Amino acid sequence: MLLLVVGLVLFFLIHLVPTAPDLRRGLVERFGEPAYKIAFSIVSLAAFALIVYGYGKLAATPGKNPEIWSPPQAMRHAAMLLMLPAFILLVAAYIPSRIRTAVRHPMLMAVKLWALAHLLVNGDLASIVLFGSFLAYAVYDLISVKRRAALGPLGARTWGLGGDIAVLVLGIGLFVLMLLWGHARLIGVPLIPGWV
Repeated sequence: MLLLVVGLVLFFLIHLVPTAPDLRRGLVERFGEPAYKIAFSIVSLAAFALIVYGYGKLAATPGKNPEIWSPPQAMRHAAMLLMLPAFILLVAAYIPSRIRTAVRHPMLMAVKLWALAHLLVNGDLASIVLFGSFLAYAVYDLISVKRRAALGPLGARTWGLGGDIAVLVLGIGLFVLMLLWGHARLIGVPLIPGWV
């Protein structure tokens, strides 16, 4: 549990820096934009590695990861329904489109849906800590970006119907890929038993 918690704390601490514009500006002025971005990336990757390793180790250790609640089978369907727009919003964060403009902060909305979907189907302590932390962070950061009127990495750029089509096709494609193959290969849990 310690590695998972340390990874989460590091990950969220570094991601809270942009929510404090004065702090971020001070770091950029002191160390320069490239150094700030490199340090941000290194700490983020190291924290993410700790999260993945800590979660995997805890989930695989009998007796260390108690089941807090037992999700009903119907929650699997709800989770899959939530994951479809999550993938579409994930793609919308990187492609200028009317979808991105309407949602404003699609990455944070995608993280919220992803975390909620996984909380619905995982009742063990490690999952509750992991997905609950990401859900809480996404809610906080969404409030923060609205308060700061932050536009996100694409700024105010938009695109018409072509952007919407690209977002939908790629988002649905990623969803199907994860559903049929990716989740089993990357996470070790097949979403459709017997498919892989």
